[in-house]
Amino acid sequence: MKQHILNFIKGFGMGAANVIPGVSGGTIALITGIFERLINSVKSFDLKAIKLIFKGKFKEFAKHTDLVFLMAVFLGAGISVISLAKGLEYLFINYPIFIWSYFFGLILASVYFVGKTIEKWKIPVILSFIIGAAIAISITVLKPASENDSFIYLILCGIVGISSMILPGLSGSFVLILMGNYELLLSSVNELIASISPAISGDFSQMFDALMIIIPVGIGLVIGLLAFSHLLSWIYKKFKNQTIALLTGFILGSLGIIWPWKNSFDKNEILLQTNNFGKLLIAEDVKVYSFQQYFPSLDSVFFISIALIIIGIVSIWIIEKTAKKQEK
Repeated sequence: MKQHILNFIKGFGMGAANVIPGVSGGTIALITGIFERLINSVKSFDLKAIKLIFKGKFKEFAKHTDLVFLMAVFLGAGISVISLAKGLEYLFINYPIFIWSYFFGLILASVYFVGKTIEKWKIPVILSFIIGAAIAISITVLKPASENDSFIYLILCGIVGISSMILPGLSGSFVLILMGNYELLLSSVNELIASISPAISGDFSQMFDALMIIIPVGIGLVIGLLAFSHLLSWIYKKFKNQTIALLTGFILGSLGIIWPWKNSFDKNEILLQTNNFGKLLIAEDVKVYSFQQYFPSLDSVFFISIALIIIGIVSIWIIEKTAKKQEK
């Protein structure tokens, strides 16, 4: 039971990370020591698993797929997304510099703790690290697409989103921003939560609207997870050091996305005004299309942000130490 609770907590951390643009749930999985097990567990949903279900061999099916572990992780991730979505949305709107500072600390520490698992730094490993960093940095300069709620495009968002969510260093949320549908999905999750009370009273209209967005994305999540896990598992086994180096490069390159101090621009490249905490002072119908990083002034907000960066670094250190103890 203790191990199941710990796996639930790790899943909760992955879910929280996946809600944040620029932060990868795969990074949390890698740091906490469940990345390879998670990939192998998802990959095991194959023809053998289907045969075991049809034969009624549910115990063998659970063992083959590592089902209890998978359920604990995904339950934690699901509850995390649902419970944190509203709170994180509030923090991102009102205190973006503070929340970005904390996650900058998380990712900065992740570069070290993931990178130190590489056994030997040979030329192919170094090249993999450089390539990973270059890819992540290039993604940060891409311009977001327009919002699109078509059924097929939402499925595609699910496929691409989940593939990047389980890949350490590559943020699924940020990829969804580039695809133009991050805000749509986040608001749909919050709308689904808010629709529970009206649904109990017999009004399902709000819930139906939210599900029309969430269901196709969910279909894409399943398709992408099953397909990408096979590829990632094979690469990880054949080229472990190169893979970790590539992922470490991804994580390092993603720091530019998470830099707390950045100016926001609309689709016409017009600078959007903010207050001291980074809160946008704009009309509700105006959306952010690009960012430009800057160096902050030495004020009270700056020193609080530095403290939050340090707390983020310490958080990853605690997570890593806890995971090491469990391995022993």
